[in-house]
Amino acid sequence: MPFPGVDYLRIDSYFSEPELMVRQTARQFVDDRVLPLIRDCFRDARFPNELIPEMGQLGFFGANLEGYGCAGMSNVEYGLLMQEIERGDSGLRSFVSVQGALVMYPILTYGSEEQKQSWLPRLQTGEAIGCFGLTEPGFGSNPAGMLTRARRVGADWIIDGEKTWITNGSVAHVAVVWARTEEGIRGFLVERGTPGFTSAEIHGKLSMRASITASLAFRDCRVPAEAALPGAKGLKAPLSCLSQARYGIGWGVIGAAMDCYETARSYSILRKQFDDRPIASHQLVQEKLAVMITEITKAQLLALHVGRLKDGGRAEPAHISMLKRNNAAMALDCARISRDLLGANGIMDEYPIMRHMCNLETVKTYEGTDHIHALVIGERVTGIAAYK
Repeated sequence: MPFPGVDYLRIDSYFSEPELMVRQTARQFVDDRVLPLIRDCFRDARFPNELIPEMGQLGFFGANLEGYGCAGMSNVEYGLLMQEIERGDSGLRSFVSVQGALVMYPILTYGSEEQKQSWLPRLQTGEAIGCFGLTEPGFGSNPAGMLTRARRVGADWIIDGEKTWITNGSVAHVAVVWARTEEGIRGFLVERGTPGFTSAEIHGKLSMRASITASLAFRDCRVPAEAALPGAKGLKAPLSCLSQARYGIGWGVIGAAMDCYETARSYSILRKQFDDRPIASHQLVQEKLAVMITEITKAQLLALHVGRLKDGGRAEPAHISMLKRNNAAMALDCARISRDLLGANGIMDEYPIMRHMCNLETVKTYEGTDHIHALVIGERVTGIAAYK
């Protein structure tokens, strides 16, 4: 059955026709192409590579960027796109998010014209895949402590270090790698096959199974001077990329929550118990559904407002922290309540709830944990940086 959507407060009336068209295109793609195969992909820990060319043709990669073949969507349109893709699976949304926000965005924002011409058109179509190398084994929430170093040797740079929990790391054609230099933190484009650059896929995940995750290692990895992103100097550069990705997450998790809620709502109407009555007729069940639809609606309004601020150039990183923190926690709570309403059936992969729940445990953590975003909000309202 086509997904009916979740719109308790008639929020659709605030979207323009182009915004609704973007959502409908993505919604149909998820219904027709993602849902028929995502359960098996999650079972087999396989990313659906066959969908990459189609997503490129639909303009999903770098959708809210301008030029070089990108769709040039508004940030609200992009948010609705992320929402629908994550309704399919968080792993698929992660792929799209990394490709656009963490690879294409830094190249567009900080790269040379030669770098843009070389990579952006191919990344937009999905012909090339990228990854973002910031997190290290000893430094996740504190990227300023990174140990990866890049030093000049003649006209080249030599990179040494290790990155981990890197989405697409073992299949990427290019890695955006952040390293400490004498000039401060810099970004580099390191191509697959560069001597001294290796990757190893991380196995055994019980979350984000339909997503590729890897570690990257650099041992005397020599790259030419033109591999450096000329405009990326200092920690603010990678953090600006993370703001782009976190914004997409804030919308994406709404899709996962909507899928869990609609599954539980439909199930509770059909499932009969006690005198052959649907369990939806019981007060405790209705209370849980009321909690979910209320929290989803609040998350939708938060996402829409931050999206409008972003389109107006007024969104701050702290605003995006609130969006990501609130909505990721909301989605995970909805998944848990939905699982409870389905009883034993809630743990079966015939239903999407347990898959979403497992994925959302990761989504709540990556791109800034719940606690780190709380401290970002705390600094915004007090002027005091408690994490330093």
